[in-house]
Amino acid sequence: MTTSAAPMPTPWSDALLDSMRQVCDPPADDVIARIFSSGGLKQVNSLMATLVVNDQVDPAALPAYVREFLDASAVLPSWADMSRIQIGEQLFWKYGPVMITALFCDALPFCYLGRKGVQVLALTARLYTNPLRRVLETAQFLVDTLQTGGFGATGNGIRAAQKVRMMHAVVRVQVRESGFWQTDFDMPINQEDLAGTLMSFSVVLLDALEKLGFILTTEEQEAYLHCWKVIGHILGVRDELSPPDVASARSLAATIQERQAGDCPEGRMMTEALVGMMQQHAPLHLFQHVPAVLIRYLLGDPWADILGVHCPPWEEALAGLLPLINIPFIDASHSKLMAEVCAWFSRHLIQEVILIDRGGNRPQFRMPAELRGKWGIE
Repeated sequence: MTTSAAPMPTPWSDALLDSMRQVCDPPADDVIARIFSSGGLKQVNSLMATLVVNDQVDPAALPAYVREFLDASAVLPSWADMSRIQIGEQLFWKYGPVMITALFCDALPFCYLGRKGVQVLALTARLYTNPLRRVLETAQFLVDTLQTGGFGATGNGIRAAQKVRMMHAVVRVQVRESGFWQTDFDMPINQEDLAGTLMSFSVVLLDALEKLGFILTTEEQEAYLHCWKVIGHILGVRDELSPPDVASARSLAATIQERQAGDCPEGRMMTEALVGMMQQHAPLHLFQHVPAVLIRYLLGDPWADILGVHCPPWEEALAGLLPLINIPFIDASHSKLMAEVCAWFSRHLIQEVILIDRGGNRPQFRMPAELRGKWGIE
């Protein structure tokens, strides 16, 4: 009698991802624990204030053991391929405005669907910052890490990623000490949630470009994912959650979405703030419905419904824009129309975003002159 072979385990099994929800980032967490043990929450909050005010980490202003951590975590992994990183940077150079809009209208809503992971975003927004600042800081992170030479000796990418990693560790202490964190959310900013965020910024953005009709080569897609795998390494994402290729990354994103996506007030709150920011800073009244239309188009109607994103039918919502973008409604395919609307909206939105006051003594949005020139941003 013959026996059938045992089924091969899937690479993104529930057992693996369940275990990763109990793992955070021991190297960074140990550094912040030392700060907490020496000065309590006040000292931790002081470090957080320093990180928020300064877009780049200044090692000279930090304790020696923090500088040692920064030196160690600044080393790129042995598998990092600078030629692939450069291709990924060129992709951002070419499509950056649309990619930032896709960040706002697809990647971030994808994250807000995570009913457990979004809890830490909502809690820190209520206690320490606000959703607008978080969104702007995320867009700044993309510009810092993906601009040309971001991972070179004079680039901002490595320091930007290290800053975010330290902020994650600080937030874990803050939410734990707040008394509001619930254990059924699992560990705050755990490895599965980090991996989900990494997938949203990489393959979810790639899929958004595809939905908008932009044709990317396999080399470009794999190179862009490679950039984010390097960023993930600096952020402390475990090797077990680093997919080998785009197909595997899409599988990981879909698996995490299936496991974690759900309806919750916090996800709707964060999404409402995000849409409100885009509407407030969108050019002209005609663009009022564009954020919601793009979210529903890129994320999908069922997921948009869960996040409470509603708008008139896209034909009605976008009809007034057609004379501006010179696409006859009768001849416009859905994807071509969305691509043109997204391009117009993106260029004007970023023009406004770089002028937004981030509050207090936080620095203004920073964009290299060569990127502004390429993207047509004044």
